[in-house]
Amino acid sequence: MFFAVLLFFREPKRSGAGKTASLSAALRDFGTVITNPRFMLFLLIFSGYWIVYWQEFIILPLYVHDYIDPNTDTELMLITGPLVVIAFTMLVSILTRKIAAFRAIILGTLISALAWLVLIIFHSVVAAYVTLIVVALGEITQSPRYYEYISRLAPPGQQGTYMGFAFLPIGIGSLIAGVFGGRLIHHFGEVTHQPQLMWWAVTGVGVLTALLLWIYDRTIAPAVPVSNA
Repeated sequence: MFFAVLLFFREPKRSGAGKTASLSAALRDFGTVITNPRFMLFLLIFSGYWIVYWQEFIILPLYVHDYIDPNTDTELMLITGPLVVIAFTMLVSILTRKIAAFRAIILGTLISALAWLVLIIFHSVVAAYVTLIVVALGEITQSPRYYEYISRLAPPGQQGTYMGFAFLPIGIGSLIAGVFGGRLIHHFGEVTHQPQLMWWAVTGVGVLTALLLWIYDRTIAPAVPVSNA
């Protein structure tokens, strides 16, 4: 379903432009994007952010319930992130508006990665809440600038197709995150009985993602057209 959306998503036609674009035109735009190696590499690298992000829904509730306090209302706890996003997106956007878009993406990725260190240092429900807050701050640092970067990067007339592909890392991340998180909580929780150590692995993936994004930006990132800057 996800790839079907990518395949057929196109820019809305302007007035007088006729009916919906043909399948061949959709296939042409789809092919143009997937044969752009630098853009696809960027999306693949950025999938690491979502592998880390999804752990707040996959293994964090299990960790809190099984190893901190079984009486914790984890469903209520998981509302923390969305509330932070709603309350502080505008403020963070104002504070980071002078930071280049790609640097904001790297910064947000790093913030969300380091958030999990709180759970390594402090073994408490409060630490879980703080972690969720910091992860959300990382999200609202990178997310608006991520879509801004992709919209500027897209060639004229292909913004819709590129923006459709912008969701690809979310899909890749969700597919990998469940397996990754499951193995972590099994190994560190059930085998070694050192559940706090699994957050080192989560943090490591996030920091590695930020590092790879920085290398990408310094070496092979395509230049954003001046007209779109």
